[in-house]
Amino acid sequence: MADDPLSITFAALADPTRRAILARLADGEATVNELAEPFAMSLQAVSKHLKVLEHAGLISRGRNAQYRPCRLEADSLAPAIDWIERNRRIWEARFDRLEQHLRDIQQPRRQATKPTPPKPSSAKKESKR
Repeated sequence: MADDPLSITFAALADPTRRAILARLADGEATVNELAEPFAMSLQAVSKHLKVLEHAGLISRGRNAQYRPCRLEADSLAPAIDWIERNRRIWEARFDRLEQHLRDIQQPRRQATKPTPPKPSSAKKESKR
């Protein structure tokens, strides 16, 4: 696994349990026990997820006697958000160009398949007289 900060962040975000933990921490700090409540897993398993999140810099853990709250470090998401945004703009521009290209190649076909209105025949003109 790559060890650059962006890869570590995306690897941490790849797991749905860790994303759920981050979503919970977005509401405010919480203890390991509080974070473990909604999951059918041991405290040890939750602690492993927290270590991954902490290694990625996405959370921090405090210490206040026996109370050890975890808190979200939202600023650590900035590099990932920047990367996603840059790539979103690139792909939107590519899709816009593709859409325009498809319109350009379809337009001549539409014009070629347009039915031409029938020309009035001379027989119809004579019958009206």
